[in-house]
Amino acid sequence: MTLPVKDLVLKYALAAKKAAHELSIMSAEDKNKILLNIADALEENSEKILFHNAIDVDAAKQSGLDAALIDRLTLTAERVKAMAKGVRDVAKQADPIGEIISENEHDGLSIKKVRVPLGVICMIYESRPNVTADSAALCLKAGNAVILKGGSEAINSNKIISGIIVDAGVKAGLPQGAVQFIDSSDREIILNLIKLNGMIDLIIPRGSENLITFVREHSSVPVLSHGKGLCHVYIDKNASVEMATDIAFNAKCQRAGVCNAMETLLIHKDIAPKILPKLCGLYASAGTELRGCNQTQVIVPNIIPATEEDWDSEYHALILSVKIVNSLEEAISHVNIYGSQHSDAIVTNDENAAEKFIKEVDSSAVFHNASTRLHDGSVFGLGAEIGISTDKLHARGVMGVRELTSSKYIVRGDGNIRK
Repeated sequence: MTLPVKDLVLKYALAAKKAAHELSIMSAEDKNKILLNIADALEENSEKILFHNAIDVDAAKQSGLDAALIDRLTLTAERVKAMAKGVRDVAKQADPIGEIISENEHDGLSIKKVRVPLGVICMIYESRPNVTADSAALCLKAGNAVILKGGSEAINSNKIISGIIVDAGVKAGLPQGAVQFIDSSDREIILNLIKLNGMIDLIIPRGSENLITFVREHSSVPVLSHGKGLCHVYIDKNASVEMATDIAFNAKCQRAGVCNAMETLLIHKDIAPKILPKLCGLYASAGTELRGCNQTQVIVPNIIPATEEDWDSEYHALILSVKIVNSLEEAISHVNIYGSQHSDAIVTNDENAAEKFIKEVDSSAVFHNASTRLHDGSVFGLGAEIGISTDKLHARGVMGVRELTSSKYIVRGDGNIRK
């Protein structure tokens, strides 16, 4: 007999709660053994994963899903290998649990603040099946149980990956219930999950702006969201033309459908005539549609006129808005008005300009002479990432193992009492 949604979700949460306690006291060696076994199993079952992923991709194409979402949904042999590598890289990291954050002696008390697991984490995500492996690895390393609720478009991929993770993990000592995948596409499940305050300790939504907004508005559980990625690259008047060209092309075209891809290119008026024609040629060769401001249209007459809506758009596609600015200050102002506080970059040889941009742009990651595409867990040495937070509380920017922990005080005395 099928359980009602409310009872089904509660069953998952109770199992996760029990497993979270077991994980919280597990040694670093035991957790690493589990992770390495999972990584091996993912690689060994690569063909099986790709077979099920192909079913999802074919269905997505037939339903008319846009190219960016299909790209995020699609796995290849290399992407499966990268998934396994990410799990191994997480295993190699120092165990954060028990780490002393601060300690001091005061009024006869020994006071330590130490890192502890959060408990039960629920991931609600769309499209990207690699999130299944990344989330499981990071949560387990940090001593947390995880409930995975993927989107219907990746149901076959997520189901096979999570099954491999659980089977391999349990063989290596993973507690039952530590990793659970909800294979139903019933959206009522999400509404019930996000109401389990006291059972689930943190909700992390990854996906469309609509999904994240829905979770934020309806959840009684704390939410840490993987935010919107409206990213900028600003080419300063003192930039190296060659470097700026490479960075601006990479930031848009290396992979256009991801959250750290550039959506708006800002160029100082003094360097625009030198760099725009070549850049536009490169973008055209990559099939990128350009939308430019009035000043841009003077230099590139065939460019599509940009509208106010373009400056506020996360395209997730080979579309780029281009704006010529009169000063560094105007560039900073534009980023802070229209940006999503995700990833923004300045290309310049002027250290003072770079420092001003870094100091005044209010984003979770600010780059100097580097592409926004580098805002990534593996690039930052975190092994994998649970997401990139644009929030300001608890965690900001790329989130790894330490961002999935909390803290507690350990206070030792010798009969001390309050007077």
